[in-house]
Amino acid sequence: MAFFILVIAALLVSVFFNSLGAVSLYRFPDVYTRLHGATKCTTFGTIFIAVAVVLYAVGRLLESGENRFWVLIIHTLVAMMVLLVTNATGAHAIARASHRSGLAPAKAVVDRLEESCSRGGASQ
Repeated sequence: MAFFILVIAALLVSVFFNSLGAVSLYRFPDVYTRLHGATKCTTFGTIFIAVAVVLYAVGRLLESGENRFWVLIIHTLVAMMVLLVTNATGAHAIARASHRSGLAPAKAVVDRLEESCSRGGASQ
């Protein structure tokens, strides 16, 4: 029973952070801050969904002793690792493409990437 209370708590935390990610898409001024808010919040929210699944599987494993819950735990952990890598990589690719297409950050004072590219320091 304690595992299921933890599952509900983890799901509530994930709903909160995923909602913050959705709000950040609406409230932030440019593609870079929207991308940052959505990526950070939804990654954290999805991690808590994975934690809820693992806790549920552990609770069921302790109740029934069935080996199929080990498979669920392993698949969830692998999916969480893949999410951590692909979410950050995708956000970086979108930000770089936005910068290359000429979108400037709102109210930006300094653009170090543009300075570096104009000096020939970094390849685009």
